[in-house]
Amino acid sequence: MPQFSHRLATVASHLCVVAACVVGMPVAQAGTLQTIDPMEAIRERLAAKLGAVPVAPNAAAGVLKVSSPGDGASAASAADRPAQRVSSLTTRVNPTVLSAGPSHRAAPAPSDAAPWAYEGEHGPAAWARLAPENATCANGHRQSPIDITDGIKVDLDAVQFDYRPSAFRVIDNGHTVQVNVAPGNTIEVLGKHYELMQFHFHRPSEERIDGKPFDMVVHLLHKSADGKLAMVAVLLERGSAQPVVQAVWNNLPLEQGDEVAAKGQIDLAGLLPSDRRYHTYMGSLTTPPCSEGVLWMVMKTPVQISPEQLNIFARLYPMNARPIQALRGRLIKESN
Repeated sequence: MPQFSHRLATVASHLCVVAACVVGMPVAQAGTLQTIDPMEAIRERLAAKLGAVPVAPNAAAGVLKVSSPGDGASAASAADRPAQRVSSLTTRVNPTVLSAGPSHRAAPAPSDAAPWAYEGEHGPAAWARLAPENATCANGHRQSPIDITDGIKVDLDAVQFDYRPSAFRVIDNGHTVQVNVAPGNTIEVLGKHYELMQFHFHRPSEERIDGKPFDMVVHLLHKSADGKLAMVAVLLERGSAQPVVQAVWNNLPLEQGDEVAAKGQIDLAGLLPSDRRYHTYMGSLTTPPCSEGVLWMVMKTPVQISPEQLNIFARLYPMNARPIQALRGRLIKESN
């Protein structure tokens, strides 16, 4: 029997060596009998190859728990990434801008367009690279906003505003606070009629007058029957409270992307200065895709807004203004 036991131990030792060679495990030191189950050794080696998670001691024998090699790192990096307030705009010509018709009839909805922002890697310098349709942001020759200087003083036709109290809806679209208004508000300029689509805010003002920026600006986007765009810009400066702005703030949505239908109406004429003289030039939308051919009318006289009202917007958007663009020889006219 002792001789038989010795032979059995020798055979077992050879089996262990063979198993170690097959699965790539270290061979036991001479004189030491390995008690590893060859199939268990193979399973452990396979687990290592597949990136298996070690099984708890009381787990069922022969069970492997396999996960993707990068799962742990990916989860950690995702958890460490700070939340970003970068969103794709709503259907726009200017997500700030647009819908094809009055916005209340086509509420902004999330789009698949490349996200853009006012700062960082998706900021203005990168807009043209984010999507092919944004190419004009970099290669256009009539871009907005501009520093309005050296305007030619002429007898410009007054802008005929036909604004009236209207139903409205408010949305925080990820880039600004936008107000979609009911149809029926129009302007007439140079013999052409345009309907007000929506208005929105920028802080600080995107436009400058002789190098001077203002606290904020409101852009009122209009569209003609043949699809031409006209933008009226009303500069806002610190002073007394503005009733129309307050009506908008009273209806701010709690969540970005939600659209709140106001219960009352808004008196849009109250958003305009009493002095309706203006600067005018040809420019573009100030957000992607930066489409050109937009008739701009910047009111010369600013409207006051209270510090409290300024602070409310600043909590949402500390800065949402595109940098000044090159004039490129454009003609600027201004009312006498």
